[in-house]
Amino acid sequence: MSIRTATLNGVATIEIARPEKKNAITGAMYKAMAEALDAAVADNEVRAVLITGQPGIFTSGNDIEDFMQRPPGSTESPAFIFMKALMGCDKPVVAAVTGAAIGIGTTMLLHCDFVYVSDEARLAMPFVSLGLVPEFASSLIVPQLMGNARAAEKLLLGDPFTGADAVEAGIANAVLPAAEVVPHARRIAERFNTLPPGAVRETKKLMRRARSAAAVETIVVEGGIFAARLQSPEAKEAFSAFFQKRKPDFSKF
Repeated sequence: MSIRTATLNGVATIEIARPEKKNAITGAMYKAMAEALDAAVADNEVRAVLITGQPGIFTSGNDIEDFMQRPPGSTESPAFIFMKALMGCDKPVVAAVTGAAIGIGTTMLLHCDFVYVSDEARLAMPFVSLGLVPEFASSLIVPQLMGNARAAEKLLLGDPFTGADAVEAGIANAVLPAAEVVPHARRIAERFNTLPPGAVRETKKLMRRARSAAAVETIVVEGGIFAARLQSPEAKEAFSAFFQKRKPDFSKF
């Protein structure tokens, strides 16, 4: 398994640990992360959740080979189960990003309560370049955070952006030297050991109340289009080019 979990001093840590594949996420890994989040919610000793990756890489997104063998055909697929678990976590979720965060590596950050990124971090949502569409309600949340003009750069062009850009856009809290990101994120998570858990849960619920229904609806709409796009000639060309290590040719579409 490439997901490591541990609970220490009130913090449940979920570590994406597949550096040999740039922390690319498989269906089994999505399932393990969802189960870890649900376990954290059920454990009264857990006051916060910390999600992290490896030095230099948070996650490169979906494992393309696994993704093509087991495409997400419905909202019951592992990726959507993970999305539901992260959105449903009523305890504070802190993310520590020490490198590249691609695709869902960026969109999952939109659903964390605190995000700390390294000065080496690079975020990107290159869905369109793969013939696909955004997921995890990013088509709703990113324009809300950045405005349509900058969201178009990130979602339509797939332009990468830095940790400082993420802070300025409201996706992240702070940029830190790489070696300090995880320790700082853990200190933030451990602060909830001294705060009343009921008040924390209710405040998080209130903060998310206005957009939660819209986000759930958007995920369903995105998911339907995403699944259809996987069968499109454009997506097939994009994925063929990926495996053949060449530039895709969309001129015929």
